[in-house]
Amino acid sequence: MNIVIIGSGNIATHLANALYATNNTISQVYSLSLANAQALANVVSGTALIELKEVDNEADLYVIAVSDSAIEEVVQQLPADLEGIVVHTSGATDINVLSKFTNHGVIYPPQSINKNIATDLSLIPFGIEGNTTQVFDKLFKLIKDIAPKTFACTSKQRLALHLSAVVANNFSNALFSLAKKIMDRENLDFELLKPIISETASKVQNHDPNQTQTGPARRGDYEVINKHLQFLSQYPTEREIYQVLTDFIIKRYHN
Repeated sequence: MNIVIIGSGNIATHLANALYATNNTISQVYSLSLANAQALANVVSGTALIELKEVDNEADLYVIAVSDSAIEEVVQQLPADLEGIVVHTSGATDINVLSKFTNHGVIYPPQSINKNIATDLSLIPFGIEGNTTQVFDKLFKLIKDIAPKTFACTSKQRLALHLSAVVANNFSNALFSLAKKIMDRENLDFELLKPIISETASKVQNHDPNQTQTGPARRGDYEVINKHLQFLSQYPTEREIYQVLTDFIIKRYHN
C-alpha cells in the first residue's frame, strides 16, 4: 500500500516503521513540527509535511495517529474525496468520527508504546474495524502481516478494551507509585516490592485473576484491614483509595 502517516508520535512511529518493513510505501509523514515529521520521514523514505492540504489524494491508506483531542481537527482539514481508506488509532474514539470519508476504519493497539523504546508489534493484539467488509478485510490483512494477534473489534468493544487497559495498566502503575510513596516515608526501599509485583504480573499470564486474588480483604481479615486503615489515618487520600479497593474486594468475594 501507498500510505500517508498523520502524526509523528509513539504509535505513528512504530506503525510507520512496521508497515515500511513489510514492503509498504510510506509516501508522506505529517506533523505540526517539521523536525518531527522529517525525523520519521527520513527513516521510512517518505516526504515530510506540515500542511494537511499537501497530502497525496491518491494514497491507499491515511493513518491518523494523533491525540484523541486532535482527531476531529485533522478530519476537518482533510478533503472528503480521498480515494483511500482513512483510519485512526484511538481506543476511545468512535469510528463515526471518520464518516465523511467513503472508506474508513480503525487500527487500535491496546498497548503503551514509546517511540524511543523498541517494541515487537508481533506480540501486540490490534483491534480492527472497517465501515464495510471490504475495508475491514484490507485493514485486517495489512496489520495481520505485522501483528498476528490482530482481531475484529467494534467501536463499543474497543472502548471497553481501552477502559480495561487503563484499569490494568495506568491504574496499577498509579498504585505502584502510591506504594512507593508509603515505602519512602518509612525509609524502605521500593526494590523490596518488586518480587511480589513480578509474581502478580506473572500469575495473570496463565490464570484467571479472579482465582489468584490474595490479601486481607480476600480473606476477610478485618483486624489487619483496620490496622492498615489506622496506619493511613494521617494520609486521607491514600486511606480513601485503600478503603475503596478493600470494599470492592470484600463485596466480590464475601457477599
